[in-house]
Amino acid sequence: MSLTNEKINIELLEKKPESIEVQKPNQIVQIDNFQVLGLHTDDAEFYINFGEERRKRVIRKIDLRLIPMLAILYLIAHIDRANIGNAKIEGLVEDLGLTGVQWNIALSVFFVPYVLLEVPSNILLKKFQRPSVYLGILITSWGIIMTMTGVVKNFTGLLITRILLGIFEAGFFPGAVYLCSYWYMPKDLTTRISYFYFASAISGAFSGLLAAAIANMDGVGGYEGWRWIFLLEGIVTVFLGISCFFFLIDSPRLSKRWLDPEEIRFLELQRFVKDGGMFREEKASTVRWRDVKMVICNWRLYMQAYILICMSACSYGTKFTLPTITKSMGFTNTNAQLMTCPPYIAGAISAIMFARISDRFYWRMPFVAIPLAFIIIGYSVIISYHGDLAHNVGPVFFAIILTCAGIYPIQPAGTSWASNNLAPSSRRAIGLGFTIGMGNIGGVVGSYMYLEAEKPKYYTGFGLSAAFGVSGFIVAFLLEASYKWGNTKKSRMSEEEIRAKYTDDELNNMGDKSPLFKGVKQPYPNPTEIFLSLILVSLSQRCVCSTQAMGPSSNVEEEPNAEESK
Repeated sequence: MSLTNEKINIELLEKKPESIEVQKPNQIVQIDNFQVLGLHTDDAEFYINFGEERRKRVIRKIDLRLIPMLAILYLIAHIDRANIGNAKIEGLVEDLGLTGVQWNIALSVFFVPYVLLEVPSNILLKKFQRPSVYLGILITSWGIIMTMTGVVKNFTGLLITRILLGIFEAGFFPGAVYLCSYWYMPKDLTTRISYFYFASAISGAFSGLLAAAIANMDGVGGYEGWRWIFLLEGIVTVFLGISCFFFLIDSPRLSKRWLDPEEIRFLELQRFVKDGGMFREEKASTVRWRDVKMVICNWRLYMQAYILICMSACSYGTKFTLPTITKSMGFTNTNAQLMTCPPYIAGAISAIMFARISDRFYWRMPFVAIPLAFIIIGYSVIISYHGDLAHNVGPVFFAIILTCAGIYPIQPAGTSWASNNLAPSSRRAIGLGFTIGMGNIGGVVGSYMYLEAEKPKYYTGFGLSAAFGVSGFIVAFLLEASYKWGNTKKSRMSEEEIRAKYTDDELNNMGDKSPLFKGVKQPYPNPTEIFLSLILVSLSQRCVCSTQAMGPSSNVEEEPNAEESK
């Protein structure tokens, strides 16, 4: 979690003689890749002289207080939304009398409010001086809803709880990403967001382990085992939601208990720098509707969102169906739950390693495109066996691990890619909510891809997943080309021409559209160095695979009539 050892590159580009007397002088300062308008001379000197060791110490303080808390909350969020897949093979469908596509409807209704409310939620978050209060309310509320899911009696009750769960979960992830973007510089953001996806992947493993254990409570208190899955996991969520009010950090200004005044000043200046400088101090209660319009009209964000749609469709389709797939491979209920763990562990390792490499090179596109290639290969292998999973356990299970290793690195790099190219902070908050919200439309698609009538061949589910991988792969390269084109276009104007054409207010209001704002610059490092880094990722996946004995074993049910399974 350490900062780069490179020395801060700072250069005074323009300074008026009278600027020292002005509170926010009319000058341009270049710090790293940021051109900063209006950084006071004293502030610039303080920022430069804030030593590397002190910077590392401050970041470590933030890492210890922010990332573990958010990662745990994200883990529980994914367990709560996806544990319905574990409950299914413990008898939920039969006990509630679900028929036809009612199961798919129950999965998909979660995403309707989840998608629609992510942007409004981030706008509402800006009204809170303490984000911890807002996020704590959301988490406590969805914990109560999760607990109530354990006592539903029919399809209608299940629909209501899933809709309410989508309402309260909608604001958490975009709010968490915005909170991270407030504390960290863009070059450090992907690794931090990757810990969320590490938690998301681990949630799949935990969900299987917990479900296998909790299901043994079948009959306790007169409740079926699948009901106890919702009841116990919901109670844990409520306690975690309440803990947010006391332990989740908010902003540097409100962190005087663990930051000294100089550290607070440094972090405030860091935010000023990454926003490009003299963007007006935004009141927490004010929504800049111009920023909403700029986000909606930003065509690149739709390309970002499409990549996240591809990832979400594959991710949620896998989460909801993987226990059923492992059961189709011949494993018993409990062992089918347990065999969902290795793919998610591989996904967690992959998310962290790809994010670290991405932050190392400060380059996003390859670390979106390469995981999408894993998805293409993995689903192509699975679909080639035409549903004969029980007799091809080894290669099918490897392909499942490969797809999970491809799914989980995409959103950390994709979300950081969007965040790095948005300014100021109000537009970044709205843009992140918009991109993530649009991306979660893939969850609706993923809910319907795997049809019960096609089990275990799942031609629609596996085929669409591979198609999403191909289309997302193409869009990633087009998006990269568009950002390069945009930076080149902005570079055609000299600073003198820019300052002659635009006033300071106009430059401030343009945000990331300002000719002074450059998107993430890709240095195009040595391909050999990237290749060697990626070998480490592939070796880690092999280690996960090698821990599983994938031939016929005592964990696999014997099939007396092999012909019936084909």
